[in-house]
Amino acid sequence: MSAERIQVVVGDLATLQAEAVVRPADAALGPAEPAAARLDEAGGEAFALLRRNTTPLGAGGAVVTGGGALPAPLVLHVVVADTERKVGRELLKRALVSAWQRAGDWGLTTIASPCVGAGSGRLTLQESATLLAETFPSDGGRRLLIVVDSDADQAVVEAAVRRMT
Repeated sequence: MSAERIQVVVGDLATLQAEAVVRPADAALGPAEPAAARLDEAGGEAFALLRRNTTPLGAGGAVVTGGGALPAPLVLHVVVADTERKVGRELLKRALVSAWQRAGDWGLTTIASPCVGAGSGRLTLQESATLLAETFPSDGGRRLLIVVDSDADQAVVEAAVRRMT
């Protein structure tokens, strides 16, 4: 894995400059993790309108919406929770793969993501980082910014990403 392809940064996903951010969502595109709730607040009313959904989505999928007032113009909503299935590593993996496919469809090259699954307690921080690194495409010159809250989290995530190389 190239250091340029996946970078780990300490910061706030809701204020980061990227072409798109990953947002863990439930079947109705509601926030499924704390990082998603912060995005919702920062995105404002325009973002709330953009993610209105009348048909529940299945876990393991991903959809793209505009970002409202977020610095990132697009949001990749990864559906990590629904009422039908217990969501675990395999469904999270499917949702991430779907998100990277959507990003490719939209020609996105710089994507920022929280450690999906770690915020809900489904995965450890290390497991989430490993899942992000193993699913993120190595072709096409894309770059993933994994956003964490602290220097300690950054060290854990960087170690997990390095192990994937």
